[in-house]
Amino acid sequence: MSEMTVEPGQGGARTRALVAAGIGRRYRAERRFRLFGLVAIVSALVFMALLFASIIGKGYTAFVQTEIRLPISYDVAVIDPDGVRDAAEMRRANYGKLYRDGIQSLFPTVESRNDRRLLNGLVSSGATFEIRDAVISSPDLIGKKAEIWVPASDDVDMLVKGRVDRNEPEGTRRVTDKEIAWVDALQKDGRLESRFNWRFFTQGDSREPELAGIWGAVAGSFLTMLVTLVLSFPLGVATAVYLEEFAPKNRWTDVIEVNINNLAAIPSIVFGLLGLAVFLQFFGLPRSAPLVGGLVLTLMTLPTIIIAARVSLKSVPPSIREAALGLGASKMQMVTNDVLPLAMPGILTGTIIGMGRALGETAPLLMIGMVAFIVDIPHGFTDPATALPVQIYIWADSAERAFVERTSAAIMVLLAFLIVMNAAAVILRSRFERRW
Repeated sequence: MSEMTVEPGQGGARTRALVAAGIGRRYRAERRFRLFGLVAIVSALVFMALLFASIIGKGYTAFVQTEIRLPISYDVAVIDPDGVRDAAEMRRANYGKLYRDGIQSLFPTVESRNDRRLLNGLVSSGATFEIRDAVISSPDLIGKKAEIWVPASDDVDMLVKGRVDRNEPEGTRRVTDKEIAWVDALQKDGRLESRFNWRFFTQGDSREPELAGIWGAVAGSFLTMLVTLVLSFPLGVATAVYLEEFAPKNRWTDVIEVNINNLAAIPSIVFGLLGLAVFLQFFGLPRSAPLVGGLVLTLMTLPTIIIAARVSLKSVPPSIREAALGLGASKMQMVTNDVLPLAMPGILTGTIIGMGRALGETAPLLMIGMVAFIVDIPHGFTDPATALPVQIYIWADSAERAFVERTSAAIMVLLAFLIVMNAAAVILRSRFERRW
């Protein structure tokens, strides 16, 4: 039999070729992986930019409000016919007549009943409260004539902001041709201006978009978050310390750990149902109260804080524990004086992330009645209140066009709160972090 002959160096060349081909494939796969990652990051940034652009584009106009300067005759017969200057009596006066007389004095040629109704509709019903507050704060106005800036109606506000197309047929838009002519006349006379909408930040909810504000929802969210933080932080950290440092490793602790991990993945509405059944129906706590909202959000936030705290405790090197025990410290002293300070940056970060999630939750709060229409600003933990995400939900369901910009503006405020909370987490982590 003839033997096959291999030329010297032929096997080495083939091996080098195979190795080179394999290296080439790996390099190409690595480049594809990097490209996919870059595409994913760019796509996420583009979609996030589009989302923010859409929200800001619709909501930034809510920070200004159209106002009308009216001549008001503070008639004694309307405000204080008895001349006693009693504040309670003056609050009950018919201030609506004063602003209607003021707007009609600017257009004396408008005589028909329907036209007068349209003319009066240019001014928001909130003008009543503006004139009343001016009289209460300065009773000397009674019997005199002065000019005051009052909010325009939501339709006029939308017209001035360009949200109403003047070129559409009159029957398809909310503002008639006569109203447009009156608005133009007010602008030409310098009696119509867009001013900073301070009511949006200082007032509660309202049926009228031009009067609606977020302060009631912000106060409700603050009280709810305060209850959540006071309850969830100490309970979560104490539970994590016990499970990680003191609890025996047996079947029961394994069951507890599995259930904590499962609770972190449960939909938030389940916690709302639990709060409805336990806190409202069993304990009889008041509905739509920050106290109940805080209790429900505490149940939802606890698993997140416990898991984050346990991870932070595990990240502390065992040598720290051994050194403390070797110097004669008790286990409690070792945990409180050495382990917890080193784990605190991660614990604070997990806590703020959990609080940020709780701040944006809506479903559990809807189940306990915080979806109610609340006008007054809450001053206590048991007062009726709503929360900022619930307020956004309510406004998004409203039919008026002006509530669209209020909804987007409220989302901007909520996002600002979340960004501040996340920034606080980063700052706290960098401030308290210790390297070893």
